Amino acid sequence: MIIAVFPGQGAQSPGFLAPWLELDGARERLQEFSDHARVDLVAAGTEWDAERIRDTKVAQPLIVAASLLSYAALTADARPAGVAGHSVGELAALAAAGVVAPADALELVGTRGRAMAEAAAAAQTGMSAIVGGDEATVLAALQTHRLTPANYNGGGQIVAAGALSDLAELAADAPRGARVIPLQVAGAFHTGYMAPAVDTLRAAAAEVTASDPALTLWTNSDGSVVDSGAAAIDLMVAQVASPVRWDLCMASFADHGVTGIVELAPAGTLVGLAKRALRGVPSVAVKTPDDLAAATALLTGEAA
Repeated sequence: MIIAVFPGQGAQSPGFLAPWLELDGARERLQEFSDHARVDLVAAGTEWDAERIRDTKVAQPLIVAASLLSYAALTADARPAGVAGHSVGELAALAAAGVVAPADALELVGTRGRAMAEAAAAAQTGMSAIVGGDEATVLAALQTHRLTPANYNGGGQIVAAGALSDLAELAADAPRGARVIPLQVAGAFHTGYMAPAVDTLRAAAAEVTASDPALTLWTNSDGSVVDSGAAAIDLMVAQVASPVRWDLCMASFADHGVTGIVELAPAGTLVGLAKRALRGVPSVAVKTPDDLAAATALLTGEAA
C-alpha cells in the first residue's frame, strides 16, 4: 500500500514553486487557485521573500496549492491507495481523496489562513519544535512553561505552542537531551488561541458539498481512517484548535500495511519524520518535477 502525504505550514521556502511553473498548464491552474484563495500564488511562490510567505494567510494557500499542483502531475501516471495531510495539508488530502473539489479546498484554505492570522494577531504567540528528549519529560517542561503540545509529530519530535515569552523561557531551559527550534509560523496554532478561527472556518465549510473519500483517508485528530466526507470536514475544522497527532497517523500507516510514502510539494518534512518513525518504509519527497519519476516508480512498483 503506497500512500501520498501532504505537508503543513512551515514547509514553504522562497522561490520553491518556480520549477513547477514549467509544466504545461501549471501557471494557469495556479492563477485559478489564486482567485479562489485570494492570494497571488504565482508571485508568492516565485518572487516573494521568506518573511512575506511566512504570513499565515499566504503560507497556507501557497502550500495547499503547491501540493495539489504536484499531486495532479504525479497522478497523471499513477495513483496512491491512501492520503493524509499534516495540519493545513489535510485540505490537500481532502481534495486528493475526492472529498472536496480542488477549487473548494482553495476557498477553504484561504478562509482558514485569514481566520488563523486574525486569531494569531490577538496575542504574541508562536511555536517551537522540541527534538529529542524523553516524551514525559518534554511534556512536563511544557506544562511548567505554560505551553501546549500542539503537534505530536512522532520520530522524537513534539511542537510546543504558546506565548513567545514562554517559548523563550523553554529555549533557555530545554529539557535534558532535547533541542528547542523556533518554527517559521506566526501563531500558536492547534491551541485554544485559534478558537475564533474554528467558528469562521465552520461557517465556510457549511457551504461546501462533501463526498465520501475515494481513497483511504487518515485524520490528524487520532490517526484513524475516516470513511465519511462530512465527518472528514468536521474533523478538519476542529483540528484548527486541537493538537495534530501525526504520530498516531504514522502508527496507523504501519497498522494498515503501508509499504511506501510519497510526500508532495513542498516536500521533505514528513519524509524526514517517516524515516525515523517508520524505518525501512521507502519514501520519496517530491520537491521539484524532477522527483516525479522516482515517485511514480514507487507508486507503480518499479522502484529499484
